[in-house]
Amino acid sequence: MPLKVIQFGEGNFLRAFIDWMIDVFNKETDYSGGVAIVQPIEHGMVSVLKQQDGLYHHLRQGIEGDKTIDEIRKIECVTSTVNPFEYQDAFFSLAEQPEVELIVSNTTEAGIEFKENDQPGDNELADTFPGKLTQLLKHRFDHFGGAADKAVSILPCELIESNGDKLKECILKYINLWDLSDEFKAWITEHTNFANTLVDRIVPGYPKDEIKEIKERIGYDDNLVVKSEAFHLFVVQAPKALQNIFPAEEAGLNVKFVDDITPYRTQKVRILNGAHTSMVQIGLLSGLETVAEAIDHEVVGEMMQEIMFDEIVPTIQIPGGDPKEFAKEIKGRFKNPFIRHELIDISLNSVSKYKVRVLPTVLDYLKIKGELPKRLVFALACLIKLYKDRHDELRDDAENLQFFSERQDLADEELVDQVLNNKSMWEQDLTKVDGMRDLVLRFYRSISSTEMLKAIQTI
Repeated sequence: MPLKVIQFGEGNFLRAFIDWMIDVFNKETDYSGGVAIVQPIEHGMVSVLKQQDGLYHHLRQGIEGDKTIDEIRKIECVTSTVNPFEYQDAFFSLAEQPEVELIVSNTTEAGIEFKENDQPGDNELADTFPGKLTQLLKHRFDHFGGAADKAVSILPCELIESNGDKLKECILKYINLWDLSDEFKAWITEHTNFANTLVDRIVPGYPKDEIKEIKERIGYDDNLVVKSEAFHLFVVQAPKALQNIFPAEEAGLNVKFVDDITPYRTQKVRILNGAHTSMVQIGLLSGLETVAEAIDHEVVGEMMQEIMFDEIVPTIQIPGGDPKEFAKEIKGRFKNPFIRHELIDISLNSVSKYKVRVLPTVLDYLKIKGELPKRLVFALACLIKLYKDRHDELRDDAENLQFFSERQDLADEELVDQVLNNKSMWEQDLTKVDGMRDLVLRFYRSISSTEMLKAIQTI
């Protein structure tokens, strides 16, 4: 198949979402497009994909209405894999493929960033994802002489607000920083489509506890099986031209092309992702391992119910919709009997996730109610406790992990103060938020001085 999609990211989510969609396009429409997967960070897993010729199985399980979904699909759309840190020529050759029309990415909330000191020399890769993408697009521009019909559409799947706009903003900053041509800048601004998107599918990833039975079922020794819930939703705010190259409607997929993504994003990010992020800290400190265990737990489950319905839902307004009904649906998805969603897996980049997914709810609740949402603030205290005690087990930005590693001997009050006023974490000084510092400190001390479940029950 001709290469139509360049994908930054080889993780579980993209393979169970975008690549699954492309595979559906190929098998149920006349799309006929291949995907080249680029490893966005130095230590990744494209080598494992390469060993399997880009092939793997996607296990889709869940309850939809009164129907049980239990489907295994062999994903066959990945036609090449590239580690740009080892094979730069192969990376840039992707830009030379004439039929490429789409670039997708998922580099987590921390991935779309501009760094003033990201100034690679000749034959060097940029450090950031937007920097690498700028280099790739510049190579394509040069190779095709700036032809307008060789510009691409870009679908970022990172869970940040206005992800397409922010990615475009980073690229334009790199064009200015690196003193690239006005012609290339015009090619980006006038011919390259950047979509703002919202993704929704719970993907716990590799089903290690049931892999033996799955391998027997599929008849393959597949080390990249990825499991997801049956539900999926992709909301895309983009020009009509993008619909022509992403035939989701023809394939019968739940993809909505909309003029304004904002209400969809607010509801999904705050209820689904915000609950997930809060649950991670509370659940792990309570000795729980999975989302289902947390939501079904007598004490933790009650707290999650109150977080979702009493603290998050009141901050959301959906024209023509009821966020309570969405929250009920999310709670049902959390209880999916097929899914073992490990809390430790969701803990990746928890600091930036709390900033993006939870903190806006906390601040809006304060404006609306005149007081802080105690349970969501308790989750922040739990985050501090978890990172202080278990930073060596967690995956996050090295700067954040080092921050906690270097503060092991601080008194509770000093630690809380230094975390809350760390503007590089929160982009603001949280000690200035009315009541925040005292409430976090109170909760942090309660976690440290008693059993976790007792600390929860005192709220």
